[in-house]
Amino acid sequence: MATEDDTPAWRRFVFGDENLPDPDYPLDHVPGDERKGLVSISAVLLGFVFFAGTLWAGAEVGAAMGFGPMLTAMAAGYAILGVYVATLCGIAAKAGLTTVLLARYSFGSWGAKFADLILGGTQVGWFGVTIPMVAIPTATFFGLDTPTFTAALILIWGILHLATAYFGYEGMERLSLVAVPILVIVGLLSIFIAVGDVGGLSGLFGGASGSEMGFAAAVTIVVGTFISGGTQAPNWARFASSTRVGFWAGLIAFLVGNGFLFLSGAVGGSVYDVTPAGDLYEVLAAQGLAAVGLLALILNIWTTNDNAAYAFGVAGSEAFEFDRKRPFILVGGAIGILLALVGADSLLIPWLSTLGQYVPPLGGVVIADFLLCWRMRVPKMEDVRFAGVRWTGVLAYVVGAVVAVLTAGQVVPGLAAPQVIPGPVGAALNGLVAAFVAHVALYYLLEANGIVDGHDVAPDAERL
Repeated sequence: MATEDDTPAWRRFVFGDENLPDPDYPLDHVPGDERKGLVSISAVLLGFVFFAGTLWAGAEVGAAMGFGPMLTAMAAGYAILGVYVATLCGIAAKAGLTTVLLARYSFGSWGAKFADLILGGTQVGWFGVTIPMVAIPTATFFGLDTPTFTAALILIWGILHLATAYFGYEGMERLSLVAVPILVIVGLLSIFIAVGDVGGLSGLFGGASGSEMGFAAAVTIVVGTFISGGTQAPNWARFASSTRVGFWAGLIAFLVGNGFLFLSGAVGGSVYDVTPAGDLYEVLAAQGLAAVGLLALILNIWTTNDNAAYAFGVAGSEAFEFDRKRPFILVGGAIGILLALVGADSLLIPWLSTLGQYVPPLGGVVIADFLLCWRMRVPKMEDVRFAGVRWTGVLAYVVGAVVAVLTAGQVVPGLAAPQVIPGPVGAALNGLVAAFVAHVALYYLLEANGIVDGHDVAPDAERL
C-alpha cells in the first residue's frame, strides 16, 4: 500500500488518509472511546435544528391563532416531535449507528438502499434549496444583489457549508459550540426588544386573536417543521456516550431548541410586518440590528446545512458500502450547489412537504423494530448475515407512506391523490404511526412465525 507521502494530493483530499479508518465510522459502530458527552451532542443537534423555516412556521401559526392558543399548540407539537426524535437518538446511541445503518437492520441490505436514497438523496436537494437563503440576504445587505454576485455568494457559502461536514463530527461540533450560544443570545435579545416594542407581555397576548387555523392544523405544522430532519438525528446521536445522553440530547434539541426558535418566530411575526414573517434577519433589521441579523442568519443556515451535507455523505457510504464519507460529501455538495445556482430555492416549501410525507414512516419502522422486535438487544453488524430485503420492514414502510399520501391528498406537490384519511395531526405523524403499527404486526405475524425470513444472527452474537 502506498504511504501518505506517495499518495497524490487530490486523492488525500477526496479520501483522507487511507491508512487510517474514517474517524466518523460511516459503516461501523462508533467505538466506546470515541463517544461524546451531553454538551457536545446537544450542541451539534441544536445547530441542526436552528433553521429559518421554523421561525416562519412560528410566525404563521401565531398570526393565524393568536399568541396564547399558539403556545398550547406549540407545546403539544414539540412534545410529540421531541419524544419521537429523542427515542431515535437513544436507539442510535445504544447501537452506535447512523440512520441508514439502522435501516439495514430494519429493511435488509438491499432494502436499506431505498433508505439511502430517501435520506441521502433528499438531503442533497435540501442542501441546494437552503444555500440561497443566506446568499441572497448577504448580497442584499451589501447592496450588490446582482445575479452574478449572488451566484458567487452561492458558490462561496456552499463551499463553506461543505467544509465543516468534510471534517466530520469534529468540524460540526466546533462550529456548533460557537454558533449555538450566539444564536440563543441573539434570539433572546430579539424577543426582549420585540416585547418592549409591543408594550410588554400584555400587548403580546392582547393582540387580535386569530381564528384562521384550528388546533389540529397548528400541531401539524409544529410537528412537520422538523420531523423529517429529526429522522436524520441518529447520524450524530450515535456518538453519545450512553443511551440516556442520546435521548436527552435529542429532547433538548427538538423540544427545547425547536420550541425556542418557533417562539422567536411567533413573537417577531406578531410585532413586525416583515417578509418572510418572523424571519430572524428581517426582524433584527427592523429592530435596527441588520448586521447582527446577518451574522445570526449565516450561523443559522450554516449549522443546518453542514448537517445536511454530512447526512448525504454517510448515506452514500452505506449505499456503495465504501468506508469513506468524504467523496460523497464532495459530490453531493457539488450537485447541491448546482441546484442552488439554477434556482432550486423556489422549491423549498414543496420539498419540505415531500420530506414530511416520505421520511417519517421510515423512522416509525426503525423505532418499532429496535424497541419491540429487537427489544434493544441489537447484535453487532459483524455477527449478522443481513437478508437482502426484510419484507416486514419494507411492507410496513409502504403502508406508512400510503397512509401519508391518503392523508395529504397528494403523491408529491402537484400530483393529487384521494384525501380519504382524516389528519388530525397530519400526514407526517399519521404515516409514522401507521408504519410503526404495521411493522410490529407484520413481524409477529410473519417473521416471528417463520413465514418470511429475517436476518441470520450468529448464536454467539455480541449484543449491544
